[in-house]
Amino acid sequence: MEENKLEIQNNLTNLDIKNLIYTIRGKQVMLDSDVAMLYHYETKNVNKAVKRNIDRFPEDFCFQLTEMEFQNLRFQTGTLNRKVNNGDVTRKYLPYAFTEQGISMLSGVLKNEIAVRVSINIMRAFAEMRKFLISNGQVFERLTNIEYKLLEYDKKFDKVFNELQLEDNIKQRIFFNGQIYDAYSLIIDIIKKANTKIVIIDNYIDDSILKMLTKKKNNVEVVILTTDKSNIEDLDIKKFNEEYPILKVTKTNKFHDRFIVIDNKEMYHCRCISKRFR
Repeated sequence: MEENKLEIQNNLTNLDIKNLIYTIRGKQVMLDSDVAMLYHYETKNVNKAVKRNIDRFPEDFCFQLTEMEFQNLRFQTGTLNRKVNNGDVTRKYLPYAFTEQGISMLSGVLKNEIAVRVSINIMRAFAEMRKFLISNGQVFERLTNIEYKLLEYDKKFDKVFNELQLEDNIKQRIFFNGQIYDAYSLIIDIIKKANTKIVIIDNYIDDSILKMLTKKKNNVEVVILTTDKSNIEDLDIKKFNEEYPILKVTKTNKFHDRFIVIDNKEMYHCRCISKRFR
């Protein structure tokens, strides 16, 4: 029976063992239940042996996980959802973690041939893990730094996003790409600001702008500079002046972009005054 156990342990690969090595508190460790499984012991007997020789297991050899550490490990790997107590469905205490030195000391305390044989494989697995971490340390450091930066960017983005959603900021005309906003309301607000004069420059204009201009203050002069391509009729201009004077329309090809100028003091750059605001 003992020979069969030894044969099984000898067939364990370094990959099998490395999959049981975790990083906790910045140290490479194995959990008591996994060590017990490899040594063919019950977890409670492994921990009893440690307690009987507690002076040989300082904290850098063996330490007990906190509840948070245990839960984080379960969340990250999913490995601990299995029967972690070597056959027991539940365990009454938080697991212990053994560093490389702790496992070496444990094999001497147990004085078991299987433990000694397996410990050799475990030491080799730890050595390979250490070599891998050293050779890829810069890569891991860069990835960690990138992750921290992304977290910081996410926090800053969330803060800016939340600020932009406030009603006061919407009034300041701050919008996201693709965000739907009523350009009509926006231009009406700009038109209402004028006290003496409104100048509108738009190569492609129609009677919809006249509907917006009805919201202006009384006696505010309006000058529209547009081209012959605009769909605004002389009759429309005449009707507007009868009720909301004063409107002048001048045809020109000297402009390309679209603007609204208020009282010769404020200028607003637009994509299309009657459709969308930029």
